[in-house]
Amino acid sequence: MIKSIVKDTFFLSQPSVEATKADLYLAEDLQDTLEANKEACVGMAANMIGVKKRVIIVNMGLVNLVMFNPIITAKSLPFETEESCLSLTGSRKTLRYQQIEVSFWDKYWQKRSLTLTGFSAQICQHEIDHLEGIII
Repeated sequence: MIKSIVKDTFFLSQPSVEATKADLYLAEDLQDTLEANKEACVGMAANMIGVKKRVIIVNMGLVNLVMFNPIITAKSLPFETEESCLSLTGSRKTLRYQQIEVSFWDKYWQKRSLTLTGFSAQICQHEIDHLEGIII
């Protein structure tokens, strides 16, 4: 289901809680909402659609990947960049890493690990920041 985008910075600045199997429905809501906003958005966190659960979706080029309870386990090659966000106006400078390793549960509740580089890594870091209540 397509959800409205939350723009309340007080809500967005609150850390999200761990997702469970009961939250698997969020994969479809995030997918539908990202698709509806694809001209202006390449990733999304559940708190952006009003749910304070640790779930994100990242555009990986041809497919979108939903991650439940993602954790960055390694990062390398820091760089400064400027990002914007569907929940905020304008853009802001931030520090990101060109390569990260992330572990998460997929939409089938299987444990996964990925190494991401470049723009996919940057999107993932931005969305994980949302889960921590960090607003760029």
